[in-house]
Amino acid sequence: MPTKLQSEAENQWRREIAALPSWLKRPLGKASEISTVQRIIKQRQIHTICEEGRCPNRGECYRQKTATFLLMGSTCTRACAFCQVDKGHAPMPLDPLEPQKVAESVLLLGLRYVVLTSVARDDLADGGAGYFATTIKAIRQANPETKIEVLTPDFWSGKEAAIAQKERIKTVVEAEPACYNHNIETVRRLQDPVRRGAKYDRSLNLLRIVKELAPQIPTKSGLMLGHGETEAEIISTMADLLAVGCDRLTLGQYLRPSLKHLPVRKYWTPAEFDQLGNIARQMGFTHVRSGPLVRSSYHAGE
Repeated sequence: MPTKLQSEAENQWRREIAALPSWLKRPLGKASEISTVQRIIKQRQIHTICEEGRCPNRGECYRQKTATFLLMGSTCTRACAFCQVDKGHAPMPLDPLEPQKVAESVLLLGLRYVVLTSVARDDLADGGAGYFATTIKAIRQANPETKIEVLTPDFWSGKEAAIAQKERIKTVVEAEPACYNHNIETVRRLQDPVRRGAKYDRSLNLLRIVKELAPQIPTKSGLMLGHGETEAEIISTMADLLAVGCDRLTLGQYLRPSLKHLPVRKYWTPAEFDQLGNIARQMGFTHVRSGPLVRSSYHAGE
Protein backbone atom coordinates (compact mmCIF):
# COMPACT_ATOMS: atom_id res chain seq x y z
CA MET A 1 0.00 0.00 0.00
CA PRO A 2 1.37 3.48 -0.86
CA THR A 3 1.87 5.83 2.08
CA LYS A 4 -0.11 9.03 2.47
CA LEU A 5 2.98 11.02 1.47
CA GLN A 6 3.44 8.91 -1.67
CA SER A 7 -0.22 9.34 -2.60
CA GLU A 8 -0.02 13.11 -2.17
CA ALA A 9 3.12 13.24 -4.34
CA GLU A 10 1.40 11.15 -7.02
CA ASN A 11 -1.61 13.46 -6.99
CA GLN A 12 0.64 16.52 -7.23
CA TRP A 13 2.43 14.97 -10.21
CA ARG A 14 -0.88 14.26 -11.96
CA ARG A 15 -1.94 17.87 -11.39
CA GLU A 16 1.30 19.11 -12.96
CA ILE A 17 0.79 16.92 -16.02
CA ALA A 18 -2.82 18.07 -16.38
CA ALA A 19 -1.74 21.71 -16.13
CA LEU A 20 0.73 21.52 -19.03
CA PRO A 21 0.07 24.12 -21.73
CA SER A 22 -1.87 22.77 -24.70
CA TRP A 23 1.11 23.10 -27.05
CA LEU A 24 3.07 20.56 -24.99
CA LYS A 25 0.46 17.83 -25.31
CA ARG A 26 0.83 15.56 -28.31
CA PRO A 27 0.20 11.90 -29.16
CA LEU A 28 3.23 9.65 -28.88
CA GLY A 29 2.63 8.08 -32.28
CA LYS A 30 1.41 4.70 -33.46
CA ALA A 31 1.91 1.98 -30.88
CA SER A 32 3.04 -0.42 -33.60
CA GLU A 33 5.89 1.87 -34.69
CA ILE A 34 7.09 2.35 -31.12
CA SER A 35 6.72 -1.33 -30.17
CA THR A 36 8.78 -2.48 -33.16
CA VAL A 37 11.75 -0.39 -32.03
CA GLN A 38 11.24 -1.38 -28.41
CA ARG A 39 11.17 -5.07 -29.32
CA ILE A 40 14.38 -4.93 -31.36
CA ILE A 41 16.37 -3.01 -28.74
CA LYS A 42 15.01 -5.08 -25.85
CA GLN A 43 15.94 -8.34 -27.56
CA ARG A 44 19.54 -7.09 -27.86
CA GLN A 45 19.65 -5.53 -24.36
CA ILE A 46 20.69 -2.14 -25.70
CA HIS A 47 19.21 1.28 -25.02
CA THR A 48 17.94 4.39 -26.78
CA ILE A 49 17.64 7.83 -25.21
CA CYS A 50 14.30 7.98 -27.03
CA GLU A 51 12.98 5.41 -24.55
CA GLU A 52 15.14 6.08 -21.48
CA GLY A 53 14.32 9.81 -21.67
CA ARG A 54 10.67 9.25 -22.71
CA CYS A 55 11.14 11.65 -25.61
CA PRO A 56 7.81 13.10 -26.82
CA ASN A 57 9.02 12.93 -30.44
CA ARG A 58 10.04 9.30 -30.59
CA GLY A 59 7.07 8.16 -32.67
CA GLU A 60 7.73 10.88 -35.25
CA CYS A 61 11.46 10.11 -35.37
CA TYR A 62 10.86 6.38 -35.80
CA ARG A 63 8.58 7.14 -38.77
CA GLN A 64 11.35 9.24 -40.30
CA LYS A 65 13.83 6.38 -39.86
CA THR A 66 15.96 8.09 -37.22
CA ALA A 67 16.79 7.03 -33.66
CA THR A 68 19.25 7.91 -30.90
CA PHE A 69 21.11 5.03 -29.28
CA LEU A 70 22.31 5.33 -25.69
CA LEU A 71 25.69 3.63 -25.43
CA MET A 72 27.46 2.05 -22.46
CA GLY A 73 24.42 1.21 -20.38
CA SER A 74 21.61 3.27 -18.92
CA THR A 75 23.25 4.43 -15.66
CA CYS A 76 25.06 7.77 -15.58
CA THR A 77 28.00 8.57 -13.31
CA ARG A 78 26.69 12.13 -12.91
CA ALA A 79 23.42 13.44 -11.49
CA CYS A 80 22.15 16.37 -13.56
CA ALA A 81 19.02 17.77 -11.96
CA PHE A 82 16.97 17.89 -15.18
CA CYS A 83 17.69 14.46 -16.68
CA GLN A 84 15.54 11.33 -16.41
CA VAL A 85 18.36 8.88 -17.17
CA ASP A 86 19.14 6.57 -14.24
CA LYS A 87 21.94 7.55 -11.85
CA GLY A 88 23.00 7.23 -8.27
CA HIS A 89 24.54 3.76 -8.28
CA ALA A 90 27.35 1.87 -9.99
CA PRO A 91 27.29 2.04 -13.80
CA MET A 92 26.76 -1.10 -15.82
CA PRO A 93 29.77 -3.09 -17.11
CA LEU A 94 30.44 -2.56 -20.80
CA ASP A 95 28.98 -5.05 -23.23
CA PRO A 96 31.74 -5.84 -25.77
CA LEU A 97 29.06 -6.87 -28.28
CA GLU A 98 27.07 -3.64 -28.00
CA PRO A 99 28.60 -1.95 -31.10
CA GLN A 100 27.59 -4.95 -33.23
CA LYS A 101 24.14 -5.09 -31.62
CA VAL A 102 23.58 -1.41 -32.41
CA ALA A 103 24.75 -1.91 -36.00
CA GLU A 104 22.40 -4.87 -36.39
CA SER A 105 19.49 -2.85 -34.99
CA VAL A 106 20.20 -0.03 -37.44
CA LEU A 107 20.04 -2.54 -40.28
CA LEU A 108 16.84 -4.21 -39.07
CA LEU A 109 15.09 -0.87 -38.56
CA GLY A 110 16.28 0.52 -41.87
CA LEU A 111 17.56 3.70 -40.21
CA ARG A 112 18.93 6.35 -42.54
CA TYR A 113 20.27 8.64 -39.82
CA VAL A 114 21.54 7.55 -36.42
CA VAL A 115 22.56 9.59 -33.39
CA LEU A 116 24.91 7.97 -30.89
CA THR A 117 24.88 9.37 -27.39
CA SER A 118 25.86 7.95 -24.01
CA VAL A 119 25.60 8.36 -20.31
CA ALA A 120 28.63 10.01 -18.71
CA ARG A 121 31.15 7.28 -17.89
CA ASP A 122 33.70 9.02 -15.69
CA ASP A 123 34.68 5.56 -14.42
CA LEU A 124 36.24 4.56 -17.74
CA ALA A 125 39.86 5.32 -18.63
CA ASP A 126 38.88 7.15 -21.82
CA GLY A 127 35.42 8.29 -20.73
CA GLY A 128 33.94 6.01 -23.38
CA ALA A 129 35.45 7.82 -26.39
CA GLY A 130 36.81 4.60 -27.87
CA TYR A 131 33.38 3.03 -27.60
CA PHE A 132 31.89 5.79 -29.74
CA ALA A 133 34.55 5.19 -32.40
CA THR A 134 34.07 1.41 -32.32
CA THR A 135 30.30 1.73 -32.68
CA ILE A 136 30.62 4.16 -35.59
CA LYS A 137 32.90 1.66 -37.36
CA ALA A 138 30.48 -1.22 -36.73
CA ILE A 139 27.51 0.73 -38.09
CA ARG A 140 29.41 1.75 -41.21
CA GLN A 141 30.47 -1.81 -41.93
CA ALA A 142 26.88 -3.04 -41.78
CA ASN A 143 25.14 0.09 -43.08
CA PRO A 144 27.50 2.11 -45.29
CA GLU A 145 24.76 4.56 -46.39
CA THR A 146 23.63 5.48 -42.87
CA LYS A 147 24.70 8.90 -41.59
CA ILE A 148 25.99 8.98 -38.00
CA GLU A 149 25.84 11.93 -35.61
CA VAL A 150 27.39 11.85 -32.14
CA LEU A 151 26.13 13.56 -29.00
CA THR A 152 28.89 13.10 -26.46
CA PRO A 153 29.46 13.98 -22.82
CA ASP A 154 32.30 16.40 -22.06
CA PHE A 155 34.89 13.59 -21.56
CA TRP A 156 36.28 15.37 -18.48
CA SER A 157 37.59 13.15 -15.68
CA GLY A 158 40.74 11.89 -14.05
CA LYS A 159 44.22 13.39 -13.69
CA GLU A 160 45.38 15.92 -16.28
CA ALA A 161 41.75 16.15 -17.36
CA ALA A 162 42.26 18.91 -19.95
CA ILE A 163 44.90 16.89 -21.85
CA ALA A 164 42.82 13.73 -21.60
CA GLN A 165 39.72 15.55 -22.81
CA LYS A 166 41.38 16.63 -26.04
CA GLU A 167 42.66 13.11 -26.74
CA ARG A 168 39.22 11.64 -26.13
CA ILE A 169 37.57 14.18 -28.43
CA LYS A 170 40.21 13.39 -31.07
CA THR A 171 39.34 9.69 -30.87
CA VAL A 172 35.71 10.46 -31.74
CA VAL A 173 36.54 13.09 -34.37
CA GLU A 174 38.87 10.70 -36.21
CA ALA A 175 35.90 8.35 -36.67
CA GLU A 176 34.45 11.12 -38.88
CA PRO A 177 30.87 11.54 -37.65
CA ALA A 178 28.46 13.49 -39.86
CA CYS A 179 27.91 15.96 -37.01
CA TYR A 180 29.41 16.42 -33.53
CA ASN A 181 26.86 17.48 -30.92
CA HIS A 182 27.47 18.46 -27.32
CA ASN A 183 24.74 20.22 -25.38
CA ILE A 184 25.48 23.19 -23.17
CA GLU A 185 21.91 22.71 -21.82
CA THR A 186 21.42 26.07 -20.07
CA VAL A 187 22.84 29.57 -19.62
CA ARG A 188 26.02 30.31 -17.66
CA ARG A 189 24.24 31.50 -14.49
CA LEU A 190 22.24 28.28 -14.13
CA GLN A 191 24.94 25.70 -14.88
CA ASP A 192 25.64 24.64 -11.29
CA PRO A 193 22.06 23.84 -10.21
CA VAL A 194 21.11 22.29 -13.57
CA ARG A 195 24.25 20.47 -14.75
CA ARG A 196 25.91 18.91 -11.71
CA GLY A 197 29.43 17.86 -12.64
CA ALA A 198 29.54 19.87 -15.88
CA LYS A 199 30.87 23.36 -16.59
CA TYR A 200 29.85 26.03 -19.10
CA ASP A 201 33.36 26.88 -20.29
CA ARG A 202 34.33 23.22 -20.42
CA SER A 203 31.49 22.56 -22.86
CA LEU A 204 32.42 25.56 -24.98
CA ASN A 205 36.00 24.33 -25.05
CA LEU A 206 34.91 20.89 -26.29
CA LEU A 207 33.11 22.45 -29.26
CA ARG A 208 36.14 24.65 -29.95
CA ILE A 209 38.47 21.63 -29.93
CA VAL A 210 36.26 19.73 -32.41
CA LYS A 211 36.49 22.64 -34.85
CA GLU A 212 40.25 22.90 -34.40
CA LEU A 213 40.69 19.19 -35.10
CA ALA A 214 38.19 18.92 -37.97
CA PRO A 215 36.80 22.21 -39.33
CA GLN A 216 34.75 20.28 -41.90
CA ILE A 217 32.61 18.49 -39.29
CA PRO A 218 29.50 20.49 -38.35
CA THR A 219 29.16 21.13 -34.62
CA LYS A 220 25.91 21.44 -32.75
CA SER A 221 24.63 22.33 -29.29
CA GLY A 222 21.32 22.78 -27.54
CA LEU A 223 19.53 24.44 -24.65
CA MET A 224 16.54 23.34 -22.61
CA LEU A 225 14.56 26.44 -21.68
CA GLY A 226 12.40 26.83 -18.60
CA HIS A 227 14.93 26.87 -15.75
CA GLY A 228 14.56 30.61 -15.14
CA GLU A 229 16.82 31.98 -17.88
CA THR A 230 16.12 35.33 -19.54
CA GLU A 231 16.02 36.08 -23.25
CA ALA A 232 19.17 38.19 -22.88
CA GLU A 233 20.98 35.23 -21.28
CA ILE A 234 19.87 32.91 -24.09
CA ILE A 235 21.17 35.33 -26.72
CA SER A 236 24.45 35.66 -24.82
CA THR A 237 24.79 31.87 -24.79
CA MET A 238 24.14 31.77 -28.53
CA ALA A 239 26.93 34.30 -29.04
CA ASP A 240 29.30 32.20 -26.92
CA LEU A 241 28.50 29.12 -29.01
CA LEU A 242 29.08 30.97 -32.27
CA ALA A 243 32.40 32.26 -30.93
CA VAL A 244 33.71 28.68 -30.71
CA GLY A 245 32.49 27.79 -34.19
CA CYS A 246 29.23 26.04 -33.33
CA ASP A 247 27.18 25.68 -36.53
CA ARG A 248 23.85 24.26 -35.42
CA LEU A 249 21.47 24.93 -32.53
CA THR A 250 18.43 23.34 -30.90
CA LEU A 251 16.14 25.10 -28.44
CA GLY A 252 13.45 23.17 -26.58
CA GLN A 253 11.27 23.33 -23.49
CA TYR A 254 12.42 21.61 -20.31
CA LEU A 255 9.74 19.23 -19.03
CA ARG A 256 10.06 18.00 -15.47
CA PRO A 257 10.48 14.19 -15.57
CA SER A 258 9.33 13.69 -11.96
CA LEU A 259 8.85 15.51 -8.67
CA LYS A 260 12.46 14.64 -7.80
CA HIS A 261 13.74 16.83 -10.62
CA LEU A 262 13.99 20.60 -10.93
CA PRO A 263 10.64 22.36 -11.28
CA VAL A 264 9.78 24.24 -14.47
CA ARG A 265 10.14 27.98 -13.91
CA LYS A 266 8.55 29.04 -17.19
CA TYR A 267 6.80 27.51 -20.17
CA TRP A 268 8.05 29.41 -23.20
CA THR A 269 5.35 29.83 -25.85
CA PRO A 270 5.64 28.64 -29.47
CA ALA A 271 5.77 32.30 -30.57
CA GLU A 272 8.71 32.94 -28.23
CA PHE A 273 10.51 29.89 -29.59
CA ASP A 274 9.92 31.13 -33.13
CA GLN A 275 11.37 34.51 -32.18
CA LEU A 276 14.45 32.96 -30.59
CA GLY A 277 14.93 30.71 -33.60
CA ASN A 278 14.84 33.71 -35.93
CA ILE A 279 17.37 35.52 -33.76
CA ALA A 280 19.68 32.48 -33.87
CA ARG A 281 19.50 32.36 -37.68
CA GLN A 282 20.20 36.08 -37.94
CA MET A 283 23.19 35.66 -35.64
CA GLY A 284 24.72 33.11 -38.00
CA PHE A 285 23.74 29.53 -37.07
CA THR A 286 23.42 27.48 -40.25
CA HIS A 287 20.74 25.12 -38.93
CA VAL A 288 18.27 25.92 -36.14
CA ARG A 289 15.43 23.96 -34.58
CA SER A 290 13.47 25.95 -32.01
CA GLY A 291 10.18 24.82 -30.49
CA PRO A 292 8.65 23.56 -27.24
CA LEU A 293 9.07 19.87 -28.12
CA VAL A 294 12.41 20.16 -29.92
CA ARG A 295 15.13 17.90 -28.55
CA SER A 296 18.81 17.43 -29.44
CA SER A 297 18.16 14.92 -32.17
CA TYR A 298 14.88 16.34 -33.48
CA HIS A 299 14.95 16.24 -37.31
CA ALA A 300 18.69 15.59 -37.02
CA GLY A 301 18.72 13.86 -40.39
CA GLU A 302 17.84 17.12 -42.10
